[in-house]
Amino acid sequence: MSSKIKIAFAGIRRASSFVRAFQNHPETEIVALCDLHQPTLAETGKALGVDQLYTVYEQMLDEVKPDAVVVATPMQYHAAQSIAALERDIHVLSEVTAAVALDEARWLVQAARRSKGIYMMAENYIYRKECVLVQSMVEAGLFGEVYYAEGEYIHELSSLHHTAQGKPTWRYYWQVGVNGCTYPTHSLGPCLQWVKERPAQISCVGTGVWTDPEHAMEDTVLLLCKSATGKLIRVRLDMLSKRPHAMTNYTLQGTKGAFEGARRAGERSWVWVEERCSDPNTWVPLADFEAEFLPEIWRNPPEAALQAGHGGGDYFEVMDFVDAIQGRKPPTVGIDYAMDMTLPGLVSQESIKQGGAWLPVPDSRAW
Repeated sequence: MSSKIKIAFAGIRRASSFVRAFQNHPETEIVALCDLHQPTLAETGKALGVDQLYTVYEQMLDEVKPDAVVVATPMQYHAAQSIAALERDIHVLSEVTAAVALDEARWLVQAARRSKGIYMMAENYIYRKECVLVQSMVEAGLFGEVYYAEGEYIHELSSLHHTAQGKPTWRYYWQVGVNGCTYPTHSLGPCLQWVKERPAQISCVGTGVWTDPEHAMEDTVLLLCKSATGKLIRVRLDMLSKRPHAMTNYTLQGTKGAFEGARRAGERSWVWVEERCSDPNTWVPLADFEAEFLPEIWRNPPEAALQAGHGGGDYFEVMDFVDAIQGRKPPTVGIDYAMDMTLPGLVSQESIKQGGAWLPVPDSRAW
């Protein structure tokens, strides 16, 4: 593109970290904002110097005609709003998850196939420094063939299930109001990169409801994902149990080594690598491998990345999104990778209903 990429936003409250990244990017300009909450919309527009403000999403797309839109609305709107943009050949950076139903996931994939716009899902945990370092070590073969991984997203969110006035929020209905692994992408994202195979079948079970009988979701939900060759990923999702947050617990096991992520603030992450560790029973700090394997993006990150949300992910995914629009690289989390992270959670709702039955996961590449 010869001029700056025109960026529009749908959903203001989640978008703040994205906004800073686009503001600092020399190739982009924010031209329009859309949000149903008019006071927030007006306040944000004034702060950003943006005067094209909308409460109707499609009206913004048609009147502003942005080059790209960031869909940062509640998750039940992601698919429909992404489809609306793609049908207008507008590039899409969508928050997670990509969809909340199998039918709309299929419609989204079909829209992405037809569109001249690119689709990228904003799964930001794959950009965290530790995940990027482990991925570099996986690519270098230090762990051998990775055949098992696990991720946990334990995030007590009771304060976000209702407004200050006591009214249910979207999270009440779409995250804990559905039984199953409704929010698997932060765990699956890094694990899928390490295992390098899509989930072909899943099984989902739960603990039952102990904390708050008002919610449909069981307190702790376990999702098992198995690839066609038998590789296994375990995901734990818990948004209800009373305990401190633990949203970045990761583990992998390969034929030549293993990684165990830190589980609490201030703790270290550890690895054992057959070729580098003389003692078969002694772990070494993951940080010891930074000098050799840490990718360039984290060696001297800009201040904007260090201040960005989700461990810098909100910054780096914006950089990758712009690179994809400009044709410099494919989208990091394109439509099929987005489905690999989203569809297991959708299928899990039927599996948990059937007592943990193993069910096939559709492959969006065949859609």
